[in-house]
Parts: sequence; C-alpha cells; structure tokens
Amino acid sequence: MHEPLVECVPNFSEGQNSDVIKQITDTIESVDGIKLLDVDPGKEMNRTVVTFVGPPAAVKTAAFKAIEKASQLIDMSKHSGSHPRMGATDVCPFVPVQGITVEECIELSKEVAGKVAQELNIPVYLYEKSAQSPQRENLAIIRKGEYEALPTKLKDPQWKPDYGPTEFNARSGATVIGVREFLIAYNISLNTREAKYATDIAFELREKGRSARRGNTNPFYFKGTEILKYKENHYPCGDCDFVGKTMKETIDHCQQEHGYELANLLSLQGIDPQKPEGQSVKKPGKFKECKAIGWMVPEYDRAQISINLTNYKVTNMHDVLEKTRRLAADRGIVVTGSEIVGMVPFQALMQSGNFYLHRQVRSAGIPIKDVLQTAVQSLGINDVSPFNIKERVIGLPDNTNHPLIDMKVDAFVDEVSRESPAPGGGSIAALSGSLGAALSSMVSNLTANKRGSEEVDEVLNQAAEKAQGLKFNLLRAVDADTDAFNAYMEARRLPDKTTDQKEKKQHALQEGLKSAVQVPYNTALMSLDAIKIAETVVEYGNPNSITDVGVGAQMAFAGVMGGIYNVLINLGDIEDPHFVTDMKQKCNELEQEAAGLVQKISKKVEKRIQ
Repeated sequence: MHEPLVECVPNFSEGQNSDVIKQITDTIESVDGIKLLDVDPGKEMNRTVVTFVGPPAAVKTAAFKAIEKASQLIDMSKHSGSHPRMGATDVCPFVPVQGITVEECIELSKEVAGKVAQELNIPVYLYEKSAQSPQRENLAIIRKGEYEALPTKLKDPQWKPDYGPTEFNARSGATVIGVREFLIAYNISLNTREAKYATDIAFELREKGRSARRGNTNPFYFKGTEILKYKENHYPCGDCDFVGKTMKETIDHCQQEHGYELANLLSLQGIDPQKPEGQSVKKPGKFKECKAIGWMVPEYDRAQISINLTNYKVTNMHDVLEKTRRLAADRGIVVTGSEIVGMVPFQALMQSGNFYLHRQVRSAGIPIKDVLQTAVQSLGINDVSPFNIKERVIGLPDNTNHPLIDMKVDAFVDEVSRESPAPGGGSIAALSGSLGAALSSMVSNLTANKRGSEEVDEVLNQAAEKAQGLKFNLLRAVDADTDAFNAYMEARRLPDKTTDQKEKKQHALQEGLKSAVQVPYNTALMSLDAIKIAETVVEYGNPNSITDVGVGAQMAFAGVMGGIYNVLINLGDIEDPHFVTDMKQKCNELEQEAAGLVQKISKKVEKRIQ
C-alpha cells in the first residue's frame, strides 16, 4: 500500500523579485517530508507557481508557512501584473495523489483555510471540490474584479468569505483554497507548422467541442460554410443534414444516430432549449475532462495540440493520443511525439503502460519500471523533450527508505552474515517469498500470449499481475522486518529509573513486540498467496518450466515458515494472553494450509520429472 501523498500548487503574486520567491520556497523546503518539485516564475505576469509534494500533515504545515511568509513579503497594494489575482497567495490548491481520499483532502484544505483566516487575518474563499456552494466552485467567478474589487466585494453578503474577516486586508488581499483533481498538461506534436490543423483537431478532442457547420466538409477550408444556428421550427443536427421541426425531434435523432444528448449539451452551455433561436449548434468533443487548443511552437518548429486533462481517471493520455493519431491520419498529418509539462501521477503512467501492453497482447505482470518504460515509449513522451521517470513521476514507488533491497546481491548476503542480529530470518523469509512469487510470474509470462495459448492467457496474465504485486510487497517487507526489530531494540534502550519511565518503557516494549510479530505474520500471509499462485501456474503453465514453479513454491513455503518462526519466537515475551493465543492459532492454520498446497504442487512437479 502506498504512503499517503498530497500535492500542493500555490500561486504567489510575485514573479520578479527572486529573493522574495526564494524566501517562500525555502520556507516550504524547511518542513520535514516535503519535496519541492517546481518553481515557475513569470515576470510579465508577476506571479510564481510553486509545486511541492509530501505526506498530508507536512503539506498542511508547509502550505500555511508559505502563505504566512508571502503575507509578510508581498504588498498587494503595490502589485501589478498581467495575470488575474486577488491576494499575495492568490490560490492554493491541494491535489490528492495517492493513499488519501478527496474527502480527507477537503478536510485538510479547510484546516489550512481556518488557520490562515484566524492567525493571519486573511479572508479565505473555498473553491473547486472544497466549495460550500456551486456558485463558488469556479475560480474565475470568485476572482472576478480581482484585488481592486475586494473592498466592495467583502461588504456584499453574497461574497462573505468562507473563513476570516469581511474587512479588507490591503496588504494581503484574499486567498482561494480548495481541492482539485490532478491536472496533466499534455502536448501532442504534429508534422506541420500550420497551427490551424492543430486547432482543428483540438476542437474535435476537447469536451467543449465546436460549432457545427454545413457546406464544404474539408476540415481545413471553412470558406463558404455555414455555422448552424437554431431557429423557430428549425432545429438542425450538427453532424448531418437532418433538420427537426421541434427540439425533441432533433434530440431523438441525435440520440439514435450520433449517440449524444443535445439537451444535456445545451444545458451545460447555459442555453435554454425552449428559446434557442440564434444560438449556434454545438458538436460535442470526444473526451470529458479535456481542454485543448492548437498552437505553433517556434522552439520545435512544429504545431502542437496543447491539452489539459483535468481528471486522468476519466480521460487518460493514451485515450487522447490514439484518437489524435486517427484524426491526424484522416487529415494527412502524422503525430511526431508528445510531452508532459511538469509532473504526472504514477497511476496515470501505469494506466498507459498497461493499456499498451494489453494492446500488444503482452502480460502486464512485469516489473513496474518495465510497465512505465512501455508507457514512455508508446506515448512518445521522450521524443519531443527529455523525460526522466524518476524526476517527473509523482508517487513513484522507490527504495529510498529501504536500504537492504537496494543492495547488490553479494552485499546483502555479506550484511546478513555479519555479527549484527538484523537483517535476520524475518528479512530472509520475505526475500524467499518474493523470489517465489517472481518465479510464478516468470513461468506465466513464458507461457501466455503465445501461439496456441489462447485458452490459458487470461488466467496466466492475471496470475502474473498478482505475482508482481506480491513480489513488490514482499521485497518491501525485507526492510520492514529489520525496521521492526530495530524499533524494539530502541525501546529496550529507554531509561527505566523512575516509575513513570518504567511504565513507558514497558508499554513501548510490548508495542514493539507486537509490531515485531505482525510484520513476519504478514510476510507469511503474502508467501501463502504466492504458493496459491504457484498452484495455478503449475496447472496451466508450460510443462517444460514446471520445475521453476516447483522451486518458486518451495521458496514461498520458506517465506511462510520463516514468517511463522519469527512470530512464535516473539510471542513468549508478550503479556497479552488473548493476542498470544489468537496468533498461535492463526499460525497453525496458516502452516497446515501452506504445507498441503506445497505437497500438492510437489507431486505434480515430481510426476513431470519422472
């Protein structure tokens, strides 16, 4: 399971004074656990966009400290710039990246808003998913009139801040805080210098769509065409020559022939279906949560489609790219690559990698870095500008805090062999279970997606993917077991001279022992799951690789027994009798199930060998 991670992208009304910007970013970086990802100042806009990421508590602290520092350094009464703004910290969005729900993130945003209002005396408006009413979801509506309109706006009961005073804060203005989905800035390059081609495709992609036309169907030549508009008793379809005598007639036609509901489209655009006269007919775009425009990029000497994916869980990069490739081909144009501007969530890139693996009829049950590399190559995001996975992917699983599994094999074996008690049997058990899962994944991938394997592809592809997940989690348990042991040893070193110290030490020791029990027990459970996968693979996998599955099952069984041994040895010092009895029973049942499965697998392996 991934650690909770939140991204924060505050916009500060200062883009010219580098010293002020650095003081703000230094304040952010001073918070433990925070990683500063990007600082993007704009001189003409006089505005800087900062991006940082970290665990929720750290992000909450860093966001407040940054807003506080900005209020000390930036005087809005002297500010001017081309970008709309209403405060020293103009807007501060929080983005749930992984391991945290939108609801939890909303609560975090409210806590920051309350603290800013109370301690800094700054009016705060909540927007996007944190908004208290639909009228305040849109940032542009809240910010209308900008800083200069605040003295009058704050007196209007309809614009009372969600937090903080209604008095005008001349120095800091007001701040907008809220939660939004992760926005992926994604550009697709074309083999043309003509921006109109990119614009035309962008209109096809974006949710907003385009005005429907009648006449010449050439997408690049609109001369002589007519933008269709609604007239009384004249309701034309935007995709064909059908003209309805009533709105309902046209809606029914659009539903049956083109698969979209015109009434819903009109409603989204604020058009009254009862009084549509003069309004242009809109042809909806292909993708929800997608904004797009076309432009020329002198740096690349090519036209690009600039895309904002405002919710990658609804529309991902590969969806848009594949449609763009088809639309470009229809127009005699070629996609020459794409690029991600800024950061991209790990899950979004994994989705694209899995999409292309499945399209290639390959198993997605391969190492994470291979899936991500498939995404990079298939999307072409290293073809336009350099893309470094480690630097550009938010939430990327790594071994930064897992020094053991980052070692070379010989170094790890040497570390085990030294006189220190950790890493010990618990870490080796986790490594054994991980190797067992890896072998099942290997045999699954060797067997599936080959000529004649169609009947077993689905079951083996699923087995490979499950095995990869177990392999990853068991590898992390190699360090987790050592960490749990070290935590127990730290508790043993606590002082115990006074009665209070003795009680605290005893409590810490008991909690440390329970943790030292739970970690290897989880290792045993995951290793049992690896044996279950081996049972599937030995049934459907290539018979020529059956011994590899047998070895994997034995390694996973070592993981089960090693985990159980480490549970039982630590139970002797635990004073909670119910906990001890329950764990012993669970270990006994787990051992019996694992032994039975391994024996069954071994018989099949030995029969094949003989």
